[in-house]
Amino acid sequence: MTWQQIAAEKKAHQLDSVPKEWLGSDLPSAETLIVIDFPRESSVLSALDLEITESSVASLLSNLASSKWSAVQVTTSFYKRAIVAQQLTNCLTEIFVERALARAQALDEHLKRTGQVVGALHGLPISLKDQISIKGIDSTMGYVSWVGQPAEKNSVIFDILESLGAVPFVKTNLPQTLLSPETFNNVFGRTTNPYNRSLTCGGSSGGEGALIALKGSPLGVGSDIGGSIRIPSAFCGVYGFRPSYNRIPYAGCVNSLEGQDSILSVLGPLSNSLDGIKTFFKAVFSKEPWQKDPMIIRKRWSDEEYNLIHHGNGKKLCFAIMWHNEEIVPHPPIRRGLEMTKNALLAAGHEVIDWVPYKQAEISTIAVSIMTAGATEDFMKATAPTGEPIITSIALDQNAEAPSFRPSSAGTSAFELWQVHKKKRDLRQEYLQHWEDTVGKTGTGRPVDAIISPIAPFTAPPHGLMNTGTYTLWLNTLDYPALAIPVTKVDPALDVKQPREEFYSAEDRQNYEIYNPATYENAPISMQVIGRGGEEEAVIAMSEIVDEALRRYKAQV
Repeated sequence: MTWQQIAAEKKAHQLDSVPKEWLGSDLPSAETLIVIDFPRESSVLSALDLEITESSVASLLSNLASSKWSAVQVTTSFYKRAIVAQQLTNCLTEIFVERALARAQALDEHLKRTGQVVGALHGLPISLKDQISIKGIDSTMGYVSWVGQPAEKNSVIFDILESLGAVPFVKTNLPQTLLSPETFNNVFGRTTNPYNRSLTCGGSSGGEGALIALKGSPLGVGSDIGGSIRIPSAFCGVYGFRPSYNRIPYAGCVNSLEGQDSILSVLGPLSNSLDGIKTFFKAVFSKEPWQKDPMIIRKRWSDEEYNLIHHGNGKKLCFAIMWHNEEIVPHPPIRRGLEMTKNALLAAGHEVIDWVPYKQAEISTIAVSIMTAGATEDFMKATAPTGEPIITSIALDQNAEAPSFRPSSAGTSAFELWQVHKKKRDLRQEYLQHWEDTVGKTGTGRPVDAIISPIAPFTAPPHGLMNTGTYTLWLNTLDYPALAIPVTKVDPALDVKQPREEFYSAEDRQNYEIYNPATYENAPISMQVIGRGGEEEAVIAMSEIVDEALRRYKAQV
């Protein structure tokens, strides 16, 4: 078969296991762009389905543990909503209904028999980015050549989630090769944004972003090497956390750039609440993942760090806002989101200062140099068996000119690559000192507690126009944990275009010129809370403080 035939057959069989009554006949037309609220109108979902799928992770776990809701019922409700989400945005890859419901039934029987939950995630449906391997199920990662090659064993994170009582139930869409901020591949096609289907959901964890936004999953697992959790979280208005290297086990997942160990891809959670993010970390750490993945450091969940023992016990924090990175100035909605966050934190009694960018462009350039060292060879090896083309354009029209995020090899020698790694090491040292030197500006006697920054210089753009990772990639290079938090939505009346005469670069000018408030209307506005390496617990706690401050502020204005 040709690669086109293989892809078409795989896609044609995608919904084979789905009960026909879950396939809605009342879907909005293709011309209907805003579909974020459609699940509430769908005839597929009952009142109980809606109640379950719109509950927080904490409520779900409580009701599952008390047997108010069975694992079969909860899994079925989320399945139905996930299938609605799939029909609206094309966010799923693998759907394994029979397997997941059998798992849920076994959990119900265990609880009935013993009176005890299996673990901290008992009965909770969890979605997984396609690259997370499940024995007997494909992990195509958007490659036609990987269709029909089911995983021979589970990834470590899958085994841990199952041991905690979770019910993995779907896998979600991603770009071919992963290394793209637009979720599009030749096997499953393009995922769209439920807030406006003419806009991108981001990438590479774009399927997770769209699914979580539509409440088709209470908790998902994505991956991030240059912004791949935070960008779709921001574009789809959900919470998403990129942790430090070596905290969440990656072993057994498929990936691009295997063997490139200088800037590591990391797994992390996406959810509609910070409660879901915290629950994921506490649960996974409780299973001592360092015993199953040699890359993971031996570090349990620390309540002391969560209680901000190193940050004045959270009584009065100092946040620094990076308004722009001296490369590309964000659009007006992003600026407004940052101003809202600043005002909310000041009203809550915290200090807020400006963050002075430091060699941001150089840090990103180093990352690109590392990732492109062998990229072309890697992609060609993956696509060669079927002759599938490597996707170089993320535009809707594949024949149109559009920015490419596909890195290509730079012909770097081993010695030259060593020098790049050395420069990365030196920049990490310099940035550490840059952060430490803020101690004289905070008024707390400590350096800045956390940075607040844009995730992109725009909200979700039209398909094909996501052309920069400059606000996320630097954090992967420095290995700083960062948590995406939704703030508000674009309002053309408030987010008017402002005149500018000076620009940092041609990219900065181009970004300014493409802004039209009407294009981005109703798109989520988000930002990220950034901590230092290994501070996952503290970043979650500080994000909760920011999130609560924003809730109170928005209630008052």
